[in-house]
Amino acid sequence: MLLREDYLSKIRGFYDSNLIKILVGIRRCGKSVILNQIIEELKEKRKIDEEHIIFINFEFIEFEELLDYKKLNKYIKDKIQDNKIYYLFLDEIQNVDNFEKVINSLRASIKNISIFITGSNSKMLSDELSSVLSGRYVLFNINPLSYKEYVSLTNKDGRDIDTFWDYAKWGGLPNRCEFTKEIDIKNYLHSVYDSIILRDVVKRLNLKDTVLFDMILQYLIETAGREFSADNIIKYLSKENKNISNETLYNYIDALCKALILKKVYRYDIDGKSVLKTLNKYYATDLGIAQIKNNNPEFKSYIVLENIVYNELINRNYEVYIGKTKNGEVDFLAKKDGNVKYIQVTYEMKDNDAAIEREFGAYKKIEDNYPKYVISLDKIDLSRDGIIHLNLIDFLLSEDF
Repeated sequence: MLLREDYLSKIRGFYDSNLIKILVGIRRCGKSVILNQIIEELKEKRKIDEEHIIFINFEFIEFEELLDYKKLNKYIKDKIQDNKIYYLFLDEIQNVDNFEKVINSLRASIKNISIFITGSNSKMLSDELSSVLSGRYVLFNINPLSYKEYVSLTNKDGRDIDTFWDYAKWGGLPNRCEFTKEIDIKNYLHSVYDSIILRDVVKRLNLKDTVLFDMILQYLIETAGREFSADNIIKYLSKENKNISNETLYNYIDALCKALILKKVYRYDIDGKSVLKTLNKYYATDLGIAQIKNNNPEFKSYIVLENIVYNELINRNYEVYIGKTKNGEVDFLAKKDGNVKYIQVTYEMKDNDAAIEREFGAYKKIEDNYPKYVISLDKIDLSRDGIIHLNLIDFLLSEDF
């Protein structure tokens, strides 16, 4: 089993905190594994006994009765027998209606309890809880495997281009690495996607037309990295005999983001130093899910690389935006700890003067001195004019960026 130390190192300092620890991520990205790794640490390194660890996975049938929030509250309180600290783990808690009442009640009435919860719906775990907890929680976004984690889990050669394209094509959901045949990988990814749609979209958001939902997702995935246009989607759907209003379209896209299938990326005005709320873009949380939902033959060569870099920056705790310049844009503006980095992503530039001029020339109108990068699959260093060129695989395997 892969120890997801990048996440554990962030959570470890909160093990005994009375803040609610919330782990949010797309289904099957490894949240339950992280909970179990925390439990193992508590047992092995802190010598916490079984009686003081309460674990409930709401997708297990043995806990079905506890989907009633009042029964859940009683079950947990009955487990608290002494004044020692109890560690409570509630996995996929969004399955419990009114779960936030239980969390708030436990936090307010029991002092010797440390609560960890996971969920697969971003709005439910941020907006709903924030209204009742008001700053009494800490949120950890859990993502599918990074490339470095994927290499560690599979023991493959990370610098082998076939290893890279396997990751680029089929993504980083940990369980998909158990399969080697393409048909098995596809079947697994379809099952994950179907469970997301049925549990996190159709049921909770009351969306009726799953065919239309699929078509919208496919369009957004195939046009990832392009400026979003509601008019273009509506025209595309109309040609497919699917009529939809602006309001319904935005509701469906909002549902995709809440289910963590897609992530919205805002534009940042580099000259005005402000976030813009228009002409945003969307990237896939997991490239495997994206792969089974696209029909674009060029998907591999130009969309995926941007998506991989975006996901890697998110994994490294950057705030990521599309950089708007005076006469164009930079693929990504990444901010962390008060520092800024600019990043252009392309496929290859070797022996292509036009591509080199396009990628390096994107920085001509940026007058500040923040680091500027061009990332591609080229193996030779094409750095120039103070702009750093990085090989994509080197970037993904690097310890620091």
